[in-house]
Amino acid sequence: MDTQAGPLDLHRETVLPEWVDYNGHMNVAYYVLVFDHATDEFLDHIGLDEAYRETHEGSVFVVEAHVTYENEVMEGDEVAVSTQILDADSKRLHIFHRMYKAGNHDGEIIATNELMILHMDMTERRSAPMPEAIRARLLELQKRHAALPRPTQAGRTIGIRRK
Repeated sequence: MDTQAGPLDLHRETVLPEWVDYNGHMNVAYYVLVFDHATDEFLDHIGLDEAYRETHEGSVFVVEAHVTYENEVMEGDEVAVSTQILDADSKRLHIFHRMYKAGNHDGEIIATNELMILHMDMTERRSAPMPEAIRARLLELQKRHAALPRPTQAGRTIGIRRK
């Protein structure tokens, strides 16, 4: 079992030249790609990995996603993503990713990604409870993460503020 008290630090990636847009920084689509890679690593970490998908005919679907872009990253920058469990039940998982420059988790946030993930029975293509062993692992992580401060970006809505 994990002994890490803070968010999970599972993913690092380097900004590739083809990810850079006409503004000279990483294009918005590639932030989502990096977060998707971090989500896959998190799912592997909790046991919802390729072997699980093949043997249990189960998987997950992201049913809602929110991204905030806070600072630029450039070609060649190495980024790291931390993952915090905000909530979970038998079928759903609410997680929050923070992207930083690698080695600088106490520094400025580059971007955030909040996800609602639904566990699926792939034979029926309907939501279904997660297996108990995975649920137990999630509950242990969820208990530890419940002691962490809730990210200020979590639960945001988008809109133009009017005076």
